[in-house]
This record gives sequence, structure tokens and C-alpha cells, in this order.
Amino acid sequence: MTGSAPRGPRITRRLIRSCIALAAAISLTVGVAACGLQSGGALPLQVKPGSITVQPDLDGQTVTVGSKDFTEQVILGYILGFSLSAAGANVRDLTNIQGSNSARDAMAAGQVDVTIEYTGTGWINYLGNEQPIPDPTKQFEAVRDEDLKKNGIVWVNPAPMDNTYALAVNQENAQKTGVSTLSEYAALVKKDPAAATTCVETEFRSRQDGFPGMAAKYGFDPAQVQMQILQTGIIYQAIANGNCVFGEVFTTDGRIKALNLNVLEDDKQFFPHYNAAVSMRQDVDEQFPSIAKITAPVMAKLTSEEITELNRQVDVEGREPADVARDWLVKNGFVTV
Repeated sequence: MTGSAPRGPRITRRLIRSCIALAAAISLTVGVAACGLQSGGALPLQVKPGSITVQPDLDGQTVTVGSKDFTEQVILGYILGFSLSAAGANVRDLTNIQGSNSARDAMAAGQVDVTIEYTGTGWINYLGNEQPIPDPTKQFEAVRDEDLKKNGIVWVNPAPMDNTYALAVNQENAQKTGVSTLSEYAALVKKDPAAATTCVETEFRSRQDGFPGMAAKYGFDPAQVQMQILQTGIIYQAIANGNCVFGEVFTTDGRIKALNLNVLEDDKQFFPHYNAAVSMRQDVDEQFPSIAKITAPVMAKLTSEEITELNRQVDVEGREPADVARDWLVKNGFVTV
């Protein structure tokens, strides 16, 4: 290891993010609207305009940016936050909210103004649909139209990146089990459940676009599976070490390549498309129309390859999400420092 000094600021920033997320969760629990509290802090880094310039409707206005609590979401939250800051907004940082439903509730409660959300999550989790739409563009359009009509939530600027769920296995266990598709995984569960130990995180275990829905699609009883519940970040190493034969992964996670894991083919195309898109309440969109304008070119640059590399820099190299996000925006000319 090359010195421990640089780790201090990284730990401090992560502690701050955790405290902010905890404050948000507490405030939502006790009733934010009733007490009028606001959560969130300043962005950890400063940026200046680049190709994103100061916008009259955003200049000096406070906008709260939220995200969920896993690496990619925090990176996307900072990409969004720095973009708005370059446009002149006073950005409040509420990244790192625990869980999809909590992040959505924070927006509904007015704690969060804008996030980057996934189309599959919107369609299945928030809108309650059971069948995904195979075409990514039509999936986005369906989420956009239904969420606006039912909930007053605006979706704009879908990115090319598609971070869907998958199961993965290490090379040794792939050879040992002969499993390369989810159909073969289902057959193994039925034949020899002990050979198909599977690690998942809590949310995937209960989501209809997660393990229960996958089991129904592929025709096996999820209760047969010998399952371990782990934190998302631990699962990848547990798969690599063989502590779990199979495990839940996100397809844009940089650790898949770094740990040489095999992703099982979703041969029945169960998992929805999870294209990232900017999501905000209708009142926020109407007050700040420039949010859609300035984020359009940023989102267009976010391919699966690009976000996988950014995730890798955090999860493999140990860099801070805010540093990674800002560097990417600078490299692409969106902001300056």
C-alpha cells in the first residue's frame, strides 16, 4: 500500500454522506412537512461553468439533488449536482439515501428535487407494472407518460447506459456447475439446491423485478434456494472467493471485469431495461426548465462502458465518487475547475 494519508479525506467525506443520509431518513420518519426541516449539505467539491453555462432560472436558486446508496447512484448524483452547480444553482447534496423507496419518498416529500433514476425501477417498483417493455425507448416513454399522469413526476433525457440486474459466478464454479444461463441456473436449483448457493442484497430479494420475479419467470421455487443476504459491495468478492456459488450483480459494475466473473445470460429476457434518466417533480421542472436543457448532453454521454469505468475507479481503485464524477465532467468539457 502506498501511504495512508490520502485515506483521511475519503473517510471523512463518506462519513458526512452517511450522516446526511441518516438525517434524511430520520426527518422523513418524523414528518418533514410538519416540522419544515431541510436536510442536505453543500457539494464536497466546487466547479465552474464549461459547456454548461449559468442559466437565469437556476442562478442562485437552491436545488436538492438526491441519490440512492450504491456506488453508481452516488456517482450519478454528483454528476447531476456538479452540472447544476455549473449552471449557477446552489446545490444541496442529499446523495446516499438508503434504498429505492426511501429515495422516491424523499422526492415525494419535497426533500429531494431531482435525481437520476432507472426506467425499470420506475416501471416495476414505483408504478406497479409486472411486465417490462423489451424496447428501451418504448420503456422510457411508458414510464415518462404514466408517472407524470399518476404522480406528477417528470422523466427526461434517458441515457444509453443500461444497468440491469444479473446473476454472476466465478470461473471455477462456472466450469464446475456448467451454468451459463438463468435457465441452467433454475435447473440446478431444482436438481441440487445445495450446489446453487446464492448471495443477494435485501432489496433484490423482495423486488418483483428482482429474485421473486426471476424465479417465477424461470419456473423454480425461490424457497428452495440456499440464500445469503449480504451488502451489495460484499457480494462481488464473495462470488470471486467462492463463498457464494452465484450472486446478484449490477451489469455496469466495474468489479465484474476486475474479478473475472461470468454473468449468466438472461435467456428469457426477464430483467427490465434500467436506462438512467433525470427524474423530478413537475413543479421543479416548471420552475427550472433549464435542468432538462443542461442535462441532455451529459446524459447522452453516459454509456454503459463509460459508467462501468467510473464505477471501477471507485470500487476497485478506491477513489471518491465526487472526485470521479467531477473529473469525468471536466474531461468531457461540461465543467471546469
